[in-house]
Amino acid sequence: MKENKLGEIMSDIKHRRVWTNGIWMHIAEKGEGPVVLLIHGFPQLWSSWKYQINHLADEHGYHVVAPDMRGYGDSDCPENPASFTVLHLVADLIGLLDELGEKQAFVVGHDWGAQVAWHLCLFRPDRVRALVNLGVPYMPRSPKIKPIKFMTQIFGEGFYVSQFQEPGRAEKSFSKYDSFTILKKFLLINAPDLLAAPPGIEIIDFLEIPPSLPHWITQEDLEFQASKFQKSGFTGALNYYRAMDMNWELLGPWQGAKITVPTKFIVGNKDTGFQSFGTKDYIQGEEFRSIVTDLEVVVIDGHHFIQQEKAEQVTTEILSFFTNH
Repeated sequence: MKENKLGEIMSDIKHRRVWTNGIWMHIAEKGEGPVVLLIHGFPQLWSSWKYQINHLADEHGYHVVAPDMRGYGDSDCPENPASFTVLHLVADLIGLLDELGEKQAFVVGHDWGAQVAWHLCLFRPDRVRALVNLGVPYMPRSPKIKPIKFMTQIFGEGFYVSQFQEPGRAEKSFSKYDSFTILKKFLLINAPDLLAAPPGIEIIDFLEIPPSLPHWITQEDLEFQASKFQKSGFTGALNYYRAMDMNWELLGPWQGAKITVPTKFIVGNKDTGFQSFGTKDYIQGEEFRSIVTDLEVVVIDGHHFIQQEKAEQVTTEILSFFTNH
């Protein structure tokens, strides 16, 4: 059935806030049955999963839970960037599962949500029945160099992750635009494969404003997200990047550890960074499979936000995997 209004699509999705790991986390949930946890990335919200929420809950008997992650939307946003490490983010989800009374869940992550999901599986494989991750593969920790120094050496000072490090810098450049325009820019329509601005240019100024929205997102979808970011700002979302070096420091005890949870990894062949980050070669090589030991890789025709752009295909891939686990 075709839905024309965001309100109609989301009207029977329930919302509440749960206390977990010292913060209030907003969750959207629907359905009854085995729990599927959907973890969004940057710069999105629970609503980026609305297709999956409805189809997994209404047609396939799952209890689907999609949080606004720490620092996003209607969830709390601690002030200190040090409160955004993967240990904090995984602990938020463990507390959420405890609040739901669930020992295990199926998990789907996208972008930063995929990073969190990888580490959920690394830290607490006992809590995950199976994982489907989108867009961002698990990369082994370098024993020698912190990620920000490495990325800046390889991709330059204009690389978006490098520009996001200094507190207030990105916020100042973002302040020239309203939230709707910022989100349009980060849809990455016609974006270069490497998100790096020329010298002296801020990444948000470098990214183009698409003349029209792609078919997979409506004006109403984006206005809903923009209204939340207009209220919260982007600092919480940016703090995930600012905690990357701290993550490196904290993850030393897991050096060389493997991810053993059954995993399907899905990526779009036109995803930003698929070529320039070496993602294509890495996911098709042996190293990825040696670290994620029970792995299926699926490359589909699509860009970065494949859970929306290819909603039906991605949902079918999720279902086929979870049905067998």
